[in-house]
Amino acid sequence: MPMKKKTKSTIRIGTSAKSDNSASGKSTAARKSNAPSKHKKTKPKRSAPAPIVSTGYWLLKSEPDAFSWDQLKSKGNKGEEWSGVRNYLARNNMRAMRLGDLGFFYHSNIGLEIVGICEVSALAHPDSTADDPKWECVDVRALRDVPRPVSLKDVKANPKLAHMSLVTSMRLSVQPVTKDEWDEVCRMGGVDAASRSKKRGHTGE
Repeated sequence: MPMKKKTKSTIRIGTSAKSDNSASGKSTAARKSNAPSKHKKTKPKRSAPAPIVSTGYWLLKSEPDAFSWDQLKSKGNKGEEWSGVRNYLARNNMRAMRLGDLGFFYHSNIGLEIVGICEVSALAHPDSTADDPKWECVDVRALRDVPRPVSLKDVKANPKLAHMSLVTSMRLSVQPVTKDEWDEVCRMGGVDAASRSKKRGHTGE
């Protein structure tokens, strides 16, 4: 913090003691008014973030050269843990997931498209690939292919999806999806209405 200049009081010859005292008093008052307050201002406490509530629908990203949709399908009903997530919001999204929640499987980096639908088969638990227990993940299993993969370009071009996290929070690897967004993407991908929210035969079985 920059230092404040001290106020100099000047005593003129011939002035009375009373006027000297008055000037001195003003100078002291000025110094007091310029002095920093001893009482620290308390910052308002930040309110805790609102808990994440599952809509029942999500989008999970994976680089296909690391773990692809076909690889998840090959796991069958057993599924696979969605490990390796090291982002707090993405982790918290998984903590909010419920058994049976549905998710779009999105190929990131290569393809950039929604290629399948999976479901949460195990609630959040410690990530087996992490040394720190604060990192958790869910297990997912494949349900069905998206007949016509929906590209990121197509999502961005659809005004109904302008507020979808895939558009507004592109770097987040585990994203919430609203019911309206889910239905619209399913429509674009050729997923029939009966398959959009109900479980059907597991693709990998």
